[in-house]
Amino acid sequence: MYKSLEQALLDLEKAGMLKRIHAEVDPHLEMTEIAREAFRQGTPALLFEKVKGSKFRAACNIFGSDERFNFLFRDGFEQTKIAVDFKSNPVTFFKEFFKHPTPSELRRLFKAGCAGIKSLPKRSGSIKEFEECRLQDLPQLVCWPMDGGAFITLPQVATRPSENANILQTNVGMYRIQISGNDYIPNEECGLHYQIKRDIARHHQKSLEEGRPLKVSIFIGGPPSHTFAAVMPMPENLSELLFAGMLGNRRFRYFEHDGYIVSSDADFCILGELEPGLKPEGPFGDHIGYYSGKHNFPCMKVKKVLCKKNAIFPFTVVGRPPQEDTLFGKFIHKITEPMVPASFPGVYGIHAVDDAGVHPLCLALGSEAFRPYATAEEREPMELLKTANALLGFNQASLTKYLLIAAKEDAASLDVNDVPAFFTHVLERIHFDRDLHFQTATTIDTLDYTGTSLNHGSKIVIAAAGVKCRELRNNPSDLETLSLPQGFKVAAIVMPGILMIEGPAYKKFATFDTNETIETFRDLKDALAHWEFRENYPWISIIDEGATNVANSEASTNNILSDFLWLTFTRSDPAQDIYGLDETVEDKHWKCKAPLIIDARIKPHHQKQLTIPAEITAKAKQILIDSGVL
Repeated sequence: MYKSLEQALLDLEKAGMLKRIHAEVDPHLEMTEIAREAFRQGTPALLFEKVKGSKFRAACNIFGSDERFNFLFRDGFEQTKIAVDFKSNPVTFFKEFFKHPTPSELRRLFKAGCAGIKSLPKRSGSIKEFEECRLQDLPQLVCWPMDGGAFITLPQVATRPSENANILQTNVGMYRIQISGNDYIPNEECGLHYQIKRDIARHHQKSLEEGRPLKVSIFIGGPPSHTFAAVMPMPENLSELLFAGMLGNRRFRYFEHDGYIVSSDADFCILGELEPGLKPEGPFGDHIGYYSGKHNFPCMKVKKVLCKKNAIFPFTVVGRPPQEDTLFGKFIHKITEPMVPASFPGVYGIHAVDDAGVHPLCLALGSEAFRPYATAEEREPMELLKTANALLGFNQASLTKYLLIAAKEDAASLDVNDVPAFFTHVLERIHFDRDLHFQTATTIDTLDYTGTSLNHGSKIVIAAAGVKCRELRNNPSDLETLSLPQGFKVAAIVMPGILMIEGPAYKKFATFDTNETIETFRDLKDALAHWEFRENYPWISIIDEGATNVANSEASTNNILSDFLWLTFTRSDPAQDIYGLDETVEDKHWKCKAPLIIDARIKPHHQKQLTIPAEITAKAKQILIDSGVL
């Protein structure tokens, strides 16, 4: 039950889970690289006591381990999980819960019910508890060299559909905030980057239709449960404020000031309005490992910036997974697992793969019972396609680019979280003339630049049901019989049935007849067509030369898998970059023969990969060593 961020950090320190950095640290690249290195090395959370250019302290890596997550939320996790389970499916919940109730289970249920009531937001506090400051007084956090300015990376952005809306109608989300750079008027404007399919978008649209500015409150800090609630995908009609109170075992405290909601426990509150005008926001080094570019997004007119006397500025850093936000996803899964069958009827497991950048790849386990009388040999994807369409039409799952879905009837122990086993299961069963289903010219994730333009690209459903139709192999000697054309060489066997092959750099010419990619892939496909093991390796990802070091004999299996997932799914658009042997279109359906070839090379329209100067990394490590953290 934490009343503030500082109280939580002191508790972490007492438990040996936080270290202080006494040396002055520059928030421009240096502080964020320290955070990344701390996560890579598995260090405790960090509290920076001297931030260059700011009077405020800063903290990072707060959520950077399972141990810290479990410690911070030890008082509220179980009751929150029960409440989410109940909210997801109350009928099933009670039916299962009371099958064999024990006194301890009944007490637990009663406690969870009371917790829900006790977690209602509470009006408390006043503006007198805060001081005023300016945006430029905050730590000017620049995470990557090409970032467009300083950003707030752990904001809690609160909006309401109308100014007189009930407090429980408040939406709290986490959308990056740019506080300097570009064309923003210093201290008077900031950029608010919200993505498609977010509740704030509905609130903003409603305000525009009604001809009024949308009042926005940005909270920074406060009890850790407040930060986590902002990233939590909540069940319908379950407020993030209620969730924050339940998980933190303490009611969300707030008051109103000039029509704005103010979190009484936050370290900072930025109050402002969104008007119709847009301004360029970005670039920003994002969580899939590349920059997101500069685009027009809502500009917030800042009315007031509030801070507590001893405020602490929490931050995180995103980049190629895994990063600290990977732990957010893992913890969210633990809480929301009961929501899956309720939110997605017919889905028994779903895994948005973090190593692939989350939205680019989703694995799902469904049912194939449309024809219960069918034998295993007769079973084919039918109900799975209905389920896949439902998934691609639901909330954040709609941003999925590659959806692999399998039938639970074919393997009782199949687990969506076992990525190699799931790929093996699918590739053993997929019919490339039947089971590839494209959605072209559709919407994709705002942060994914593999498509045709911002938010525009394609998707593919790869469905598998029935008996095995091929055997997969994982034998290096098989590659000795593969004669690749000039410019290609095998990088690695990722797992049974999957190869990564290095290819020449991508070049695109003006017309199809002079498209070097088509010509080069024609030679590659000709080589594969004559390979005796082509059916045993039905998935081939073409990557850039030197994109990975997995050819090194010392590379671990986990690194090879991670590179495959990241390179393949963050660097390809299904409609533009999937090829196969004997490609053809029949009745508007694209089909081919094995192997499937995914062009996962960098293209001219892609964003740059995130890198940091070696001298910054070296200095970050030295600061951690000098501070006794490493």
